[in-house]
Amino acid sequence: MELDQQFEAAVAASKTLAEKPVNEILLQLYALYKQATEGDVHTEVPSNPFDFVAKAKYNAREEQKGKSKEAAMQEYIELVGKLKG
Repeated sequence: MELDQQFEAAVAASKTLAEKPVNEILLQLYALYKQATEGDVHTEVPSNPFDFVAKAKYNAREEQKGKSKEAAMQEYIELVGKLKG
């Protein structure tokens, strides 16, 4: 199976996990997904200091900056595989 197909299967599997992952893992999944599908984050840092969700998402994406699409896909696949147990 090609990487793209494995990635799409992992995305589908992430939506049917037996248990909802903790927020830290959800942010990691989000950031890896965005890096794989959109590339580096190109938005400004959220200006509202009380929008903790937007800030956390931005920071998670910032940590993935520079990672290739393929590497992000592979890490996403591996992470979902671990969560499926």
